[in-house]
Amino acid sequence: MTEIRVHGRGGMGAVTLVELLAKAAGLDGKYSQAFPAFGPERRGAPVKAFCRISDTPITTRAQIYNPDYIVVLDPSLLNLPDVSGRLKQESTIMVNSNKEIKAAGQQKIQAFDATKIAMEVLGRPIVNTAMLGAFARMTGLVTLESVRKVVEERFPAKTGEINRKLAEEAYNKFGGNE
Repeated sequence: MTEIRVHGRGGMGAVTLVELLAKAAGLDGKYSQAFPAFGPERRGAPVKAFCRISDTPITTRAQIYNPDYIVVLDPSLLNLPDVSGRLKQESTIMVNSNKEIKAAGQQKIQAFDATKIAMEVLGRPIVNTAMLGAFARMTGLVTLESVRKVVEERFPAKTGEINRKLAEEAYNKFGGNE
């Protein structure tokens, strides 16, 4: 089972990202679950969401404390203990950033400038579908075809087309599987 934790700020689409990732995994014939951690979140406050993907049924219902992957939508969150603490040595952290970021421990950090691509395609710094596309490319956990399909199903008409294009652009610009 692969466990993913997404960190963002309220309104950035972290919950939508894990929902789309889980649905894409389902289309690829895998078991999946996605859920948020709710509390007194408000727009702009730190939030987290979780996703599990497996080839076998998933019976665990707890939050994810030691993820295989962390996706960080806002790089200002990277140094919060809740984001970078309690990681596996082999965990990979994908950060939306235009700067190279050094890992403090053994973990790998992949910086990817989703904001730049979102501004080019959407004209707004909404990065969740860009990070979904890049994450799909980095991990190979879900196919690009499934990502395309779930994005178009989730968003209506023109918004779906634009977000599908954003996910594809990010997938293609990420540069290859791990």
